[in-house]
This record gives sequence, C-alpha cells and structure tokens, in this order.
Amino acid sequence: MDPILLAWLRAQLGPATDEQGLTARYTRLGRARDVAAEVLAERRAALLAEPLRMTVDGVVTIDQSNNLAGLERQIASLPDLVAPDDPTPGEASADLVTAPLLPTRRTR
Repeated sequence: MDPILLAWLRAQLGPATDEQGLTARYTRLGRARDVAAEVLAERRAALLAEPLRMTVDGVVTIDQSNNLAGLERQIASLPDLVAPDDPTPGEASADLVTAPLLPTRRTR
C-alpha cells in the first residue's frame, strides 16, 4: 500500500490500527474511503454489541454513549473528506463506465 494512503487511513482510524489489516482491506475494497468506512462500521458494531452504560452503585460508572456518538459523527463526515486515491475533479473514476451511443433505425 502507498505510504500516503496508509498515513491518511491512520489519520482517520488512529495510529494503533493494524497495517496488514488495512492493506488486506484495501486490496479487497480498492478505495481508502471504503476501508475507513468498514473499520469505523465494525467499531460501531462492537460498541453496540456491549452495554453502552454500566453502573455499579458507589463504585464505578462506565458510559460509552459519547464514544458511539463520536463514531457516528466520524462515519457521517467520511464522504466530505478528500482521500488520496479519490479521482481529481473532471477525471473519470474507476466506477464510471462510458459507452458510445449509436443511432438506431426505426421501422414501422
């Protein structure tokens, strides 16, 4: 994986994110933004799988709801970010397919 892409992904996902895992995801998905979205969605799902708030009276309170809100904000802002592998304006992306239009004969 390109070091610029890796740096962008680490900026979005944190420096502790596994490089080999990011490389495997990028190979499978093909876009840095898709890799970031998948990792963030997995983190969100992991938070939702556990209780968001737990209180032991007089001992400890653990509240993960702010972490969940932060992840949801980060997921929502992902389309607004510019990834290093995004096509430049006016450049066709790999997802765009063009085909020439040919005239057809109409018969009655």
